[in-house]
Amino acid sequence: MSENGQGMTRQGALRLEYFIIGLGIFALLLIFQPFSLQLFAIGGILVVIAGLINNLLPLAQPGVPSRSVVTVGMVVIMVFLIVILVAIAAAHLYGVFFLKPPDPNTTAGKVQLATPPFWMQPLVWGIAGVAAALAVVITAMTRGRR
Repeated sequence: MSENGQGMTRQGALRLEYFIIGLGIFALLLIFQPFSLQLFAIGGILVVIAGLINNLLPLAQPGVPSRSVVTVGMVVIMVFLIVILVAIAAAHLYGVFFLKPPDPNTTAGKVQLATPPFWMQPLVWGIAGVAAALAVVITAMTRGRR
C-alpha cells in the first residue's frame, strides 16, 4: 500500500513496470540466441505473453489498486482466448469453403475424415470454458466493488 493506504506504492509500480519490460527483453534474448531450438520456442511463447502483459503497463502507476491490475489482466486473457476461438473457427471455415475435401481412398484422407470436427475437440472446449470462467469471475469482481 502507498502512504495514504490506496493502491500500489511507488516501488511496487516500478517493480511491475520493470517486470513487464524485463519479460519482453528476456523473450527477445531467447528468440535471438543461437544455441537451442527449445529456448527459441520458449522465447516465441514468451513474446506473445509479454505482448499481452504490455497492456498492463499503463496501470504501473503509484496509487493504482492491485485489484485493478488483476482485473485488467484477466480481461486481456479472456479477450485473447476468445480471439483464439475465433481464429480456430475461421481456419475451419476456410478449410470447408476453399480446400478440397479429403480423399477417403488414402490413409491421410481416412485419418482426416475420422477426426472429430473442431467444435468437438477438448482443446476448444477447454479454451471456451476458461474464457467463460474468466467472464464470470470478472463480473463477480466488478459487482463486488459496488
